[in-house]
Amino acid sequence: MANAAGVRTGSEVSPRHPGLPRVPGVPVAPTVLSMLQSARRGLDEAADEMSPGARYVTAHLAALRAAAAVVAARGEPRTRRRKPHSVWDLLPQVEPALTEWAAYFAAGAGKRAAAEAGLPRAASAREADDLLRDAETFLSLAETALGVEVQTPLPLRPAG
Repeated sequence: MANAAGVRTGSEVSPRHPGLPRVPGVPVAPTVLSMLQSARRGLDEAADEMSPGARYVTAHLAALRAAAAVVAARGEPRTRRRKPHSVWDLLPQVEPALTEWAAYFAAGAGKRAAAEAGLPRAASAREADDLLRDAETFLSLAETALGVEVQTPLPLRPAG
């Protein structure tokens, strides 16, 4: 059930967001649920990518969507200094438990940019597979932080 602002408040499952049941008493906006669902789809797509570079990019973007969902749900932090430029800068401010994850994925942004630019050695198959597994773990942690039931982990292919 949604309140007057359209925020889901019960343990029901939305027809617009199948597979994302709610924890009772923890409101999560439909846009946040949509972002998490988009991250989950991104992980599915990454698992199907044959190119290590494309797998790395797609997994990193899925993690970025999960982080954006947490920031959107928690609200932008109020600071006196200049606004951060990245969701990876905002994430530790709104969810300190994810600070190390934010640093990890921020450190991979350059590698993602290189892979997006088509550099053939930007990411090895092992790096792409490791990032995919880490992005799956991160998404589950983001879902848990938001009180959204954690989805079943993806089956992953062995590095090859």
